[in-house]
Amino acid sequence: MSPLDALWHLLGLFMPAVGTGLLAAGMAKLLWRAELRRIGWLRLASWPVAAGALALLGGLVVFGRDGRMATYGLMLLACALALWWAGFVRGRA
Repeated sequence: MSPLDALWHLLGLFMPAVGTGLLAAGMAKLLWRAELRRIGWLRLASWPVAAGALALLGGLVVFGRDGRMATYGLMLLACALALWWAGFVRGRA
């Protein structure tokens, strides 16, 4: 495998977490505009992206391959919890 192929594989592994985290943060900023006014979009988006990436890595370790529906479900749960924590728990502190 060439380095370029390895890069494409890594991007393919983490793109679901990046896309889900960015979309979730954007939708949260639209839906809870007043509550999340003080929190920057980049700070709000970084937590669910990181949590989703960790969930995808955990699913890869547990199941031995990526792309399992249980892994994607865990990624969605991790993104939602991280977004809630970054926006509503940590944001009020």
